[in-house]
Amino acid sequence: MTKPDFDVTAKYKDAQLVGLAKQGDRDAFGELIQRHRRKCTNLAMTMLRDRGEAEEETQNACWNAFRHIDQFQGDAEFSTWLLRIVQNQCLMLIRYRRPGQFVHLDERGPDRRPVQLLSPCADPEGELGKQEVLRVLQSEIRRIPRLFRDVLVFCDVEELPMREMAARLGITTAAVKSRLVRARAELRRRMLRHCSLTGAWSLMTSAAAPAERVFQRNASQYPYGNA
Repeated sequence: MTKPDFDVTAKYKDAQLVGLAKQGDRDAFGELIQRHRRKCTNLAMTMLRDRGEAEEETQNACWNAFRHIDQFQGDAEFSTWLLRIVQNQCLMLIRYRRPGQFVHLDERGPDRRPVQLLSPCADPEGELGKQEVLRVLQSEIRRIPRLFRDVLVFCDVEELPMREMAARLGITTAAVKSRLVRARAELRRRMLRHCSLTGAWSLMTSAAAPAERVFQRNASQYPYGNA
């Protein structure tokens, strides 16, 4: 392919410019990069979330593309090939820095607040709130009518399949499902009455779970006799 004057290079299609770039024409390759650099930078920004790093890795990707332009076979658009190189360049950076990330406790996070680490141990206030909720929960479970309490225990404590629950109760599977919904709603209604008395419902708030899930997680602590 005869090399055109650079002032008319912009009129050529990507495939023509690639042919010139493979012959070592830096101006043709520069025109290709000029056309697609914005898309490359946007992709890098999406992956790295940092403008400076995105621009640097885009530059590195463009340099790698120029060094290996002879490997472009034309099976896809040049822009697709270039974006793939940008993506790989960003992934390499992410993998490289992942093991070596450190958080300094004297630094501040994005919201300008000091960085805080969660303690693996329960705080005294949270533990007290949990015990208070468990006490109330035990009391309310005893007060639930046996019709509802049995299905709640079978499902959330013994974790029986629906068919076995139906067989034990002598009802259909559909009736078990309906009764379970009503039982959980009854337990939730009873527990919600205590919110105004106990203040912030710390256990439910921290767990972000309905009452029946808390019941299931702590089943061993609840007496559920036939009383």
